[in-house]
Amino acid sequence: MDFFSVDTVVLRRLYVLFVIEIGSRRVHLLGVTAHPVGEWVVQQARNLLMDLGERADRFRFLIRDRDTKLTATFDAVFAAAGVEVLMTPVRAPRANAYAERWGGTVRRELLDRMLIFGCRHLQSVLTEYVDHYNTHRPHRSLGHRPPLESVSAPAATAGRRVVRRDRLGGLIGEYSQAA
Repeated sequence: MDFFSVDTVVLRRLYVLFVIEIGSRRVHLLGVTAHPVGEWVVQQARNLLMDLGERADRFRFLIRDRDTKLTATFDAVFAAAGVEVLMTPVRAPRANAYAERWGGTVRRELLDRMLIFGCRHLQSVLTEYVDHYNTHRPHRSLGHRPPLESVSAPAATAGRRVVRRDRLGGLIGEYSQAA
């Protein structure tokens, strides 16, 4: 779990809170806010556990940094669900490498190529990108499959038509074989 910040066109800084499941590489976008106070972060943690439902039992650890916004109440929410919270050492971004890597990926593939106007715009754009990331974008560690692939992709066949689906106004293209 980690935060990253995004500066808007009107020079306002917004903060994004997300969680990435290390085993499946699935990303959960928890929220976007201009004021990430402790109460807001605790509520986002509760929302995550409610969204996970029975799947929350599969998680044993939550790796987080020592950000002051992540309070003892935040840790207690996860402890109540049976998840042990592990804090990274001070000034050790490699200790939370998966989250840091995802923050860099979303910057390179999306945010460096787009102007963000406000909180709702950023939330909308990131929701679309997370959907793309979880359902279509291939991951090397998963055998070039997306995290939420429901069935294995058919082998490429010569002569079959390829269809492009534009996401985020054409910034990202998803390709698949026509049925």
